[in-house]
Amino acid sequence: MKEIVVMSGKGGTGKTSIAAALGVLAGQRAVVTDCDVDAANLHLLYEPERLETHEFRNGKRASIDEASCSLCGICQAKCRFDAIDFAGGRYSVDPLSCEGCAVCSYFCPEEAIEMREVTAGEWFLSRSRFGNWFVHARLGIGEGNSGKLVSRVKQEARKIAEREHAVCVIADGPPGIGCPVIASLSGADHVLIVTEATCSGLHDLRRLIDLIEFFQIDASCVINKSDLNQEVGSEIERFCRQRGIATVARIPYSRVFPDSLQDGKTIVEMGDLEMEHKIGQVWDYLSKVE
Repeated sequence: MKEIVVMSGKGGTGKTSIAAALGVLAGQRAVVTDCDVDAANLHLLYEPERLETHEFRNGKRASIDEASCSLCGICQAKCRFDAIDFAGGRYSVDPLSCEGCAVCSYFCPEEAIEMREVTAGEWFLSRSRFGNWFVHARLGIGEGNSGKLVSRVKQEARKIAEREHAVCVIADGPPGIGCPVIASLSGADHVLIVTEATCSGLHDLRRLIDLIEFFQIDASCVINKSDLNQEVGSEIERFCRQRGIATVARIPYSRVFPDSLQDGKTIVEMGDLEMEHKIGQVWDYLSKVE
């Protein structure tokens, strides 16, 4: 069983559309997971039947017991994040500002402040409308530690893949190079990079490849909207070749991408034979990588 992560250095390259299409072609041979937990959207195309819902509990947040509070104000004075408010004759904690450092609890002379574990989000075990096992998640608004939730989602996807004897896990990774991207790369066997033929696409591709090489993971590349700037598209292909990364497909700009999103379908369900052929090429390549 191998784990393939679909990534992009920036948003808007068509990464999720291509990841979703690969999951359709793989069918029940693959477990699909959405690792972009800060802005998950793969479920909009997969219309999953949710079978299990689990809380993601992470970190702690201060809570003031009003009955024990003597209104001394020490907690507010010590808080470096301005998370403690005084209004209506009582102190309260702003949950969006509290960083869980526990300084207020430590200095409270009445021991009126308790550090309570936080439910930071949820993760789900589902079946997509294509029959795939689908693991996805939703991080709460303003919550941190998205990398830990990504790790949990990947861990559950691997368990299911091993149990069901799936040939691979296909993960739709988050854009960029931050913490959730690093968590998505952890344990991956191959990275499919989806970029676009623009200056920003090339710039962010270079940063992403540096990160992938740091983790010593094999990679390949798809250049989407390859005809937007032929010169940049050729430069991307040349740069990838220099770094030992195969360009699997060049996909010209197509209305299939926005139209499929509008219709709530994947790009291989739109009846565009050229697009189906291009994505089929990508899947054939990925199915053969070690």
